[in-house]
Amino acid sequence: MITSYKARISMPFLHNPSFNNVLRSDQMSSTSQMAPLAVLVFLVSTTLASGAASVRVGLTRIHSDPGIPASQLVRDALRRDMHRHRSRPGGRELAAAPDGGAATTVSARTRKDTPNGGEYLMTLSIGTPPVSYPAIADTGSDLIWTQCAPCGDQCFKQPAPLYNPASSTTFAVLPCNSSLSMCVGALAGAAPPPGCACMYNQTYGTGWTAGVQGSETFTFGSSPADQARIAGVAFGCSNASSNDWNGSAGLVGLGRGALSLVSQLGAGRFSYCLTPFQDTNSTSTLVLGPSAAIAGAGVRSTPFVASPAKAPMSTYYYLNLTGISLGATVLSISPNAFSLKADGTGGLIIDSGTTITSLANAAYQKIRAAVKALVTLPATDGLDSTGLDLCFALPSATSAPPAMPSMTLHFDGADMVLPAESYMISGSGVWCLAMRNQTDGAMSTLGNYQQQNMHILYDVRKETLSFAPAKCSTL
Repeated sequence: MITSYKARISMPFLHNPSFNNVLRSDQMSSTSQMAPLAVLVFLVSTTLASGAASVRVGLTRIHSDPGIPASQLVRDALRRDMHRHRSRPGGRELAAAPDGGAATTVSARTRKDTPNGGEYLMTLSIGTPPVSYPAIADTGSDLIWTQCAPCGDQCFKQPAPLYNPASSTTFAVLPCNSSLSMCVGALAGAAPPPGCACMYNQTYGTGWTAGVQGSETFTFGSSPADQARIAGVAFGCSNASSNDWNGSAGLVGLGRGALSLVSQLGAGRFSYCLTPFQDTNSTSTLVLGPSAAIAGAGVRSTPFVASPAKAPMSTYYYLNLTGISLGATVLSISPNAFSLKADGTGGLIIDSGTTITSLANAAYQKIRAAVKALVTLPATDGLDSTGLDLCFALPSATSAPPAMPSMTLHFDGADMVLPAESYMISGSGVWCLAMRNQTDGAMSTLGNYQQQNMHILYDVRKETLSFAPAKCSTL
């Protein structure tokens, strides 16, 4: 998710009043008495019902109100990129199609949001009867979370009704000694106290959320014909949180860790195609499991770099970026600029939950200088309006930007070609480089702005990332 990659603090603790199948309101309320802390929802799936071999979920970008200029949308997204820290802390296999034929899939509708932009949402439902909620799809984290009732003054406003565990017939408290409990380590093999519930907290760069873990049924799909209900989902209800998640009601982790949706489903591979940044109408699709695939002459593949074993780096999908070209010019960037060091520093990850790509400063400055040399428009200070440090003044607010060559990211064995609209952004009379610098030695991130209109396949088992240009609104 959008982040400054500050250290995550996770503080689970045991709580042992009498818990039955439904968490009582006074017990849920007790978590709101804690200091600004955190809880992330764990999505821990059982085998999909009805022999489903894949999960298909709609994706859409969170969009701004039409009256909000694109420059402000970028500024808000960049602010979240820089300040919100994502949590990066085994799964069961997806069932094979019983007839050996095409994989069964389910789909879920998603919705646009106002007033903020910069992330992509997927929609899922929790409980019986199911309550639908939108959550940010994030390949840079593992955990899933949502707000739960009762949720008072310490909760943020969300665009969907709160899930209330007391209103669901399938809710249960997750035992403290469950392998999915954050408290299992604190028990050190000892038997948990009777009625033990794992209440925990997690802080972010500028945000926090807190609550208790439970188990519930999750539903994917927008209609009875394409729904899949998954029982035994271990998750955490947040009933105290900072106001830093506008436009969603939680987050879906798609990272490499054991608690991500990908790992819990044993999906093996997943794919998505992100619709253009300023397309306010289209949706695209996230597919998890055997049906996730891309084909064609334009498909390129690059291996993942082995992630460090230490959390949170163990969650990330690292890539080996060896160079960058602007048009036909290969920029003079050291091939080690994006290397992952033995101590876990450096490297470059691909992240659907971060908007603006950040690059090691030595590389960023080369790109910045090359772009500036090609543009004849007057430079203007766009830092306050956009948060981006290289902007140009267009003749008018409605003027089209001039033509620019494509930018090529040279990965190990594969080139990713970005058209100008995937590395430059215009709005409110300014035209800016949609990238920012990162301290040399810090981790670089390929954000979702650079991934727009790109069909991307993560093959976790083969340890490869494949991609091809696509018109994502038609997929």
